[in-house]
Amino acid sequence: MREIVTTHKAPEAVGPYSQAVRYGNMLFLSGQVSINPDSGEMEKGTVKEQTKRALMNINAVLEAAGSSIDKVLKCNVYLSDISYFDDMNQVYGDYFHSSYPARLCVSGVDIYGGLAVEIDVIAAVE
Repeated sequence: MREIVTTHKAPEAVGPYSQAVRYGNMLFLSGQVSINPDSGEMEKGTVKEQTKRALMNINAVLEAAGSSIDKVLKCNVYLSDISYFDDMNQVYGDYFHSSYPARLCVSGVDIYGGLAVEIDVIAAVE
C-alpha cells in the first residue's frame, strides 16, 4: 500500500512532489536542503550548517513515518562543488554511525536556491 508522509517539522513540499512516500516497509524521501521548516527560509550558512539542517529535516520526516536515521539504507548526497566534501562528510558522520548506509555523492550540481548541499534517502520502516 502506498502512503504519503508529511510533517510540519520539515519544509513543506511545494509543488508536485511529497516529503516522502511509504510503500510497504520502504520509505523514499525527497531531497532535503537547508530550509528552516518554521520560517520557510533558506539557511545559506556554511556547508556544515547546510548539511546539518538538511539532515535535521530528513530526521523529522523519518520520524513522522515511524522510521529513524538508523534505518536509512541508501543516501544520495549532492554537492554544488566537490571542495565541500570534507565539511559535508564531517557532519554526515555525526548522524550515521558504524552500520553506515550505502551512499552516492555527486558534485557539480546546481541546487535549488544556490545552496551547496541536498540529500535524499531510502529507509526501512518496521
